[in-house]
Amino acid sequence: MGLSPDRDPSKLHRVAVGVMGSAGGDIAPGVMDKVYQLGQEIARRNWVLVTGACPGLPHQAVRGANAEGGTVVGISPALNFGEHMLKYRSPCRGYDVIIYTGSGLMGREIENIRTCDMVILAGGRSGTLGEFAIAYDEAKIIGALTGTGGITENLRQIISFIHKDTGARVVYADDPLELMDGLASIYETELLPYYRTVLANSDPDGILES
Repeated sequence: MGLSPDRDPSKLHRVAVGVMGSAGGDIAPGVMDKVYQLGQEIARRNWVLVTGACPGLPHQAVRGANAEGGTVVGISPALNFGEHMLKYRSPCRGYDVIIYTGSGLMGREIENIRTCDMVILAGGRSGTLGEFAIAYDEAKIIGALTGTGGITENLRQIISFIHKDTGARVVYADDPLELMDGLASIYETELLPYYRTVLANSDPDGILES
């Protein structure tokens, strides 16, 4: 028996997908195109794109999502709009909302990851490695868009060094559509049933504090 509409997670909870990756460095045009396509595909599924509100590959995903009318949330390291633009020289175009954490580049990574139901890595340097470590330790569904360089090409080896089964699920694919299909399958078979259980035992409007 299905949940009533007021407790159906597919109606109450839009899937949030983080795209984390290289904010700079030498990025090949083909890689930029691939991440743009990833952003398009996220929007086509009516999922919400979450990034660290930074330039580079994450912003290419933002551009792709914008092209398809998608919803985009940025998690900024800055304290406010001025600091976001002047200190961090980060983009503001293309975001429906930017959340200012004031936590700095490394500090905001926790908010980045915990805001997402799934996390996708593309390319990546030390910051992306930190985001992967948080996502892996917190048993997230993780996608690796291979063929984009950086730490994404070395995740299997990194995981082999960790020797820790956290429950994280990692999907690898060179094609954005294939990667999204793989992530969607895990979400629907593992995470969505959990959300249904949560909603069956709680009030979606919350409960007033006593």
